[in-house]
Amino acid sequence: MSKDGSISASVIKRLPRYYRFLGELQKEGLERISSRELSERMKLTASQIRQDLNCFGGFGQQGYGYHVDELRMEIGKILGVDKHFKTILIGAGNLGKAIATHINFETRGCNLIGIFDINPKLTGEVVGNIPIRHTNEIESFCEANSPVVAVLCIPKANTQAIADQLVNLGLKAFWNFSHYDLSIDYENIVVENVHLGDSLLTLTYATNIITSTDTDNNEEIE
Repeated sequence: MSKDGSISASVIKRLPRYYRFLGELQKEGLERISSRELSERMKLTASQIRQDLNCFGGFGQQGYGYHVDELRMEIGKILGVDKHFKTILIGAGNLGKAIATHINFETRGCNLIGIFDINPKLTGEVVGNIPIRHTNEIESFCEANSPVVAVLCIPKANTQAIADQLVNLGLKAFWNFSHYDLSIDYENIVVENVHLGDSLLTLTYATNIITSTDTDNNEEIE
């Protein structure tokens, strides 16, 4: 873990990217890589990589670089991918089903053990080998299985109430896709609010800039 327990958010945000790139290097059969070579692949500076990894003690050897398998394993431990936190998903609509089906939870530190939806017509339907349960079973399920993480794919209006209920049932972390900026006034609860539309708007902003520039250049030529 970190030397002083306080790591900047920007460093933490880069850790999953290191983990992903190192996984690609493993598939290529590379056993070691220098910070310079890794920087070229990741479009970061070698100094930035060394500074980031030094936040957690540093893992390289001068003149050798980084052992790919060992570095990925250590970053995985920092990210908690070896913990397999019990996870439930609330909301089995199109988005919820897509996440349950296409996200490999087990390789990302989570073990999806339950899926819930308020629609009784979905009860009993199987998604990714997991039967959908009605939301009125959440309390008894949590008491029996003690999940830690909840994935929220529910309407915006219901998000806060469901989150409060889950916190009272012992859940500690929320991956929130509800279009609601979830804020929980409890200690030791973590929230990752995901707004896919915001990401698209970031793209359209950049597209607007470059297309406007192209238009301006064309007008100057004419």
